[in-house]
Amino acid sequence: MRSPERLLDEVTLFLHQVESRLPPEHQRLLQAARDRESTLEGRRILVVEDDVRNIFALSSVLEPRGAKVEIARNGKEALALLTKSLAQQRLAVDLVRMDIMMPEMDGLTATREIRKHDAWRKLPIIALTAKAMRDDQEKCLQAGTNDSIARPLDVEKLLSLLRVWMPKG
Repeated sequence: MRSPERLLDEVTLFLHQVESRLPPEHQRLLQAARDRESTLEGRRILVVEDDVRNIFALSSVLEPRGAKVEIARNGKEALALLTKSLAQQRLAVDLVRMDIMMPEMDGLTATREIRKHDAWRKLPIIALTAKAMRDDQEKCLQAGTNDSIARPLDVEKLLSLLRVWMPKG
């Protein structure tokens, strides 16, 4: 079921570059929709990231909005956390924010491994790439991510992506 807020978020994501050019009244409507939504309340987000500064920055954005942040420092740790959740017969997270460049197991390899398991096929994965090059985005999608966002991280765009891809319910 699609709500007006979700439609608004999807349109905003598509038109992200021009949002600042909207009339003040439309900007207020968008902000009001964001403020009253509870997309992240009680949701579990796995942040797969090796840079402590990025972990802190993401946690400080997500946790005040009600999200519980799980952390894995590389793809191997992410797979271990997800595998442990299979043993408990529940999905440990609602969404994964996957860094692409990490030691031990990079994000593309980890995403491919995640997608091999039926239980995780629908798990939303948003990649964080180092560059905004089309090639990077294409590689992420081919590996199995749902979407990608480039550095430097735009918090509003990330929140829009989370709203679009976060499973409802």
